[in-house]
Amino acid sequence: MAIPDYQTLMLPLLEFLADGKEHVVAEAIEFLSNRYELSLSERQQLLPSGQQTIIRNRTGWARTYMKQAGLLDQVRRGYFKISDLGKSVLSENPERIDVHFLERFPEFLEFRQRHKKETQDTSTETSATATPEEELDSAYQRLRDALETELLQHVKTVSPSFFERLVVELLVGMGYGGNLQDAGRAVGQSGDGGVDGIIKEDRLGLDTIYIQAKRWDSTVGRPEIQKFAGVLQGHRARKGVFLTTANFSKEALDFVGRIESKIVLIDGETLARLMVDNNVGVTTTQNYAVKRIDLDYFVEE
Repeated sequence: MAIPDYQTLMLPLLEFLADGKEHVVAEAIEFLSNRYELSLSERQQLLPSGQQTIIRNRTGWARTYMKQAGLLDQVRRGYFKISDLGKSVLSENPERIDVHFLERFPEFLEFRQRHKKETQDTSTETSATATPEEELDSAYQRLRDALETELLQHVKTVSPSFFERLVVELLVGMGYGGNLQDAGRAVGQSGDGGVDGIIKEDRLGLDTIYIQAKRWDSTVGRPEIQKFAGVLQGHRARKGVFLTTANFSKEALDFVGRIESKIVLIDGETLARLMVDNNVGVTTTQNYAVKRIDLDYFVEE
């Protein structure tokens, strides 16, 4: 039997999770492989990149898409289970769950349309006018969008202390703080008071940046930013970074543009993008080199 596509795997994957228990991807892969009676060679068949088996890749995408629709919950790192919405869907006894089915859920539509202005969505069909390079760019953007969304969900499950360390590691990766050891010692040594860490702006320590990190689901409003601005004034600090896994209200964004202190606001989507850009919490599985003919090589003298 051929390896089913990721959309075909969605319904049986949800059925596997119907027990309400927490599971890891490996358990789901084993169940689906047995369900479709995959041979040993089919279970070991790799993607063209050679970095991952096809069944793992397709199971992962089935999980990701249903998670974006709210049918699955990420309970802790590496573990997921069926959500209340997922149980409700199963009670309908659907014949099939696929992308079209998931479009009934607003969260999934938001996930699919998040970067619609930047890239054409070719998940269902490829434009006849698109060049191969454009198709590759579009596919890359879809992979990246899904990665950023899932990465943010993982960040929301970590402990507050882990999140603070993550934030410092990200800022160091972006070129602040000199080195991780110096920056890491600053976390938790600011005497609290609304500050989660202090980091050098540059390797020489000519200025310092105060950090506030909130692992929240709700919108961060103006009062929280005003409180942080007051803390900066109390420390005679001029610069601060406020990071959150959620987003900021319009009032909060307007406020930082009208005060003397320089406060940079980083919301959840920006945080995930910066983590990917600076290789924090992610790893590269494959690089593709796109080559073209070197016409100068063929010039005969």
